[in-house]
Amino acid sequence: MLEKTFDPKSVEPRLYAAWEASGAFKPSEDPNAEPFVIVIPPPNVTGSLHIGHALNNTLQDVLTRFHRMRGKAALWLPGTDHAGIATQMVVERQLAAQGNIGRRDMGREAFVDKVWEWKAESGGAITNQLRRLGASCDWSRERFTLDEGLSAAVRKVFVQLYKQGLLYRDKRLVNWDPQFQTAISDLEVEQKEVDGAYWHFAYPLADGVTYQHPIAFDDEGKPTEYETRDYIVVATTRPETMLGDTGVAVHPDDERYKGLVGKFVTLPIVGRRIPIVADDYADPTKGSGAVKITPAHDFNDFQVGKRAGLEVINILTVEAKLNGAVPAEYIGMDRFVARKAIVARAEEEGWLKAIEKTKHMVPHGDRSGVVIEPFLTDQWYVDAKTLAQPALKAVESGETVFEPKHWEKTYFEWLRNIEPWCVSRQLWWGHRIPAWFGHVKTDHAGTLFFDRANPEIFVAETEEEALEQARSYFGAGVVVVKDAAEAEQFGYSQQIKPANERLWPIYRDEDVLDTWFSSALWPFSTLGWPEKTADLAKFYPTSTLVTGFDIIFFWVARMMMMGIHFMGEAPFKQVFINALVRDEKGAKMSKSKGNVMDPLILIDELGCDAVRFTLTAMSGQARDIKLSKQRIEGYRNFGTKLWNASRFAQMNECVRVEGFDPATVQQPLNKWIRGETVKTVAEVTQALEAPAFDEAAGALYRFVWNVFCDWYLELAKPILNGDDAAAKAETRATAAWALDVILKLLHPVMPFITEELWGKTAEFVGPARDTLLISAKWPELPAEWIDAEAEAEIGWLVETVGEIRSIRAEMNVPPSAKPALSVVGAGPETKARLARHRDLLLTLARLDSAREAEAAPAGSVPIVMGEATGALAIADFIDLAAEKARLTKEIAGHAGEIDKVNKKLGNPDFLARAKEEVVEENRERLAEAEAAKAKLEAALSRLESVG
Repeated sequence: MLEKTFDPKSVEPRLYAAWEASGAFKPSEDPNAEPFVIVIPPPNVTGSLHIGHALNNTLQDVLTRFHRMRGKAALWLPGTDHAGIATQMVVERQLAAQGNIGRRDMGREAFVDKVWEWKAESGGAITNQLRRLGASCDWSRERFTLDEGLSAAVRKVFVQLYKQGLLYRDKRLVNWDPQFQTAISDLEVEQKEVDGAYWHFAYPLADGVTYQHPIAFDDEGKPTEYETRDYIVVATTRPETMLGDTGVAVHPDDERYKGLVGKFVTLPIVGRRIPIVADDYADPTKGSGAVKITPAHDFNDFQVGKRAGLEVINILTVEAKLNGAVPAEYIGMDRFVARKAIVARAEEEGWLKAIEKTKHMVPHGDRSGVVIEPFLTDQWYVDAKTLAQPALKAVESGETVFEPKHWEKTYFEWLRNIEPWCVSRQLWWGHRIPAWFGHVKTDHAGTLFFDRANPEIFVAETEEEALEQARSYFGAGVVVVKDAAEAEQFGYSQQIKPANERLWPIYRDEDVLDTWFSSALWPFSTLGWPEKTADLAKFYPTSTLVTGFDIIFFWVARMMMMGIHFMGEAPFKQVFINALVRDEKGAKMSKSKGNVMDPLILIDELGCDAVRFTLTAMSGQARDIKLSKQRIEGYRNFGTKLWNASRFAQMNECVRVEGFDPATVQQPLNKWIRGETVKTVAEVTQALEAPAFDEAAGALYRFVWNVFCDWYLELAKPILNGDDAAAKAETRATAAWALDVILKLLHPVMPFITEELWGKTAEFVGPARDTLLISAKWPELPAEWIDAEAEAEIGWLVETVGEIRSIRAEMNVPPSAKPALSVVGAGPETKARLARHRDLLLTLARLDSAREAEAAPAGSVPIVMGEATGALAIADFIDLAAEKARLTKEIAGHAGEIDKVNKKLGNPDFLARAKEEVVEENRERLAEAEAAKAKLEAALSRLESVG
């Protein structure tokens, strides 16, 4: 006999171990089985399971379990990402906490060894947490973005792209993190609003130039008064960058400055002559309309500088201190110390014209928390624009589709405006770039010199291949040294040797590749590429990618580019973009707000199935999921309902019967549940094929709770307690069959409780199970099993009882009251149904009587019963006047709420200022109030008919 309650804590680890041991997570080896493949978005090896992971991986598991049960070769391929910055930061902090030396003192090899040690000890936490979620990944195929096979794939891709001219080295601006001393991607930049200022500086015009600047205007904005100026005013939020200014830009149509274009200013402090140029970037409506241009330290300025041919002067070190390109008194200063010093000097010397306090967005490193600097440095870039074209066509043509479809717009906008992709990072943990530099050269006279700015580059998959390239280039012996400094030292040592005895030093690039570079290869590198493996032939392209909208640019688009380029076809047929999980009020979860929901704690408290069903049920077309603990508790109750229904079935001997054929049932009730089961199978199957997760969950919930538990089992009680042995046996077998179908349909979403019931319901009686539920066949039922007569018969009973219950609730009829039901104008069929189901009507609707009548009695409420009209006599059980007053008052309350919210939503100022979640909350309140008001008005209308 089933235990009284389901105990997730004891059941979940036992069942997961059984699944894994059974080999159920591996794809079918049937050569005729159609593949269904999902590659997991690899979580960071440093990560812990958060609610976003729980949602994303639940949806992947639902699909994998569904397609596995349908007989497909279902592969959900797991793995983790080496997470360059995050992992390096974790290990550096650990070393510091243990009192060890820093990584630079330790040296590269020793530090990387420490990271591998950390990975072996602590790097598997998130994969174990995924097991807690019930993830049915094929762990035998687990990959790591730095494992040997994936590393080989990364090297081959880098080399091939370089040879094809699609990967190159260039000096450009990057997001520079001064703490980690590396370039970082846009995804790793967090914009924070901070208190700041616009400092307005007067740059003196050179060569004695002056101009007439307007200072007063008429009503039409035309100048009426001018003053002579020998300076031009610019404003900046970063005064320290002025030491690197190489121009001032004004708009070509700005009448104030047209005469100054081509003239020069003298840069204060530095004394450098810099030109005034015309460029559309300057906005005449902002500030003075003149903009200082620092090409080496601002992304927009860099573009202006390129267009105007301005000099590019880098004034910062990698630690964001001022370098040797600035006047001596500022060299070595921290950027923010320099800011204060420059503002003080400007004020002292009189060229600080104004300070305008402001709040503005400043980029910070999401890991380091420090202010990011646009920084000019040599980096490796991928020609993303060229690679993007086939990736665009794949979605435009429908080869790959996005669900929801509106996310295609995001994908298109980014790819159509894509910039070169910076793929190098100044870290030690990651895929070291397979390029070697040789900057020791000889001039035409054979004299050695060192050219760091333009080294010879040898790109190769192995060091031996790089040496061969270098020997071929230099026509002499080559030796690999540690770094640039050692190359120079070695180079000096060769000067005294005869030319034919010299060895040419080369050294490997110290940088590593952007983590997203290896992740972009994930759909095919994980299957064995560049080797021609059986897995690659069978499982590429993959079927569905489930991921978040925030990495459409950084991951999805890049996988599309790389997959098409190296495999000849898109890496997946469908991209499902899951929603963002917010708190119950719609606010983004954050530790600072204290509204974070830990999925592992929720699983401990409420069970994995409840968490999974909640996330699945809420995964509709909306961008956001508003999650509350109460909602999860509600779906835990759903699991309890199923458990109790199974106990009821057991207690009433509803056990599976060998050879039972649902096609042969005779009882209308059993024909009805058979048809309802057929319809639910079709509905859930269609929803999961789409996939429409919320629709699948909704169909399951309605069928299990309402149809099977509330109606079928209730309507079956008289048969199960009756004397008709044949009807009883048929109903027992039908109930057991329907319960089996329920367990199969529900298993992808609630795997633990369904697997436990699958085993327990066959433990003592009935035929033995031939497989675990995870490996059972998905139900396929014929539409012919839907019986129209039975549907109409039982449907009439269900609708009648439901209508009566609704009226009782609306009118506040006491639960103990038993009103009479009169049926007026009944035809032969309704009369027959009334006679057949009178006892059930009296019990389920709590009626005193249910009989035919010539006319509706006074004090009754009408209900529709097919061609007949039912009249429920409630006047003797309620205070009509009080009920009318209550309903009228509640209607008025909702009307007031509707008016109040409508005023808010109709106020443009409210819509502009309020947070998105507050606006959405008000829209929901309006919809709820309107629905409640309409329902109450219908109830009042019915009550008016009573008298």
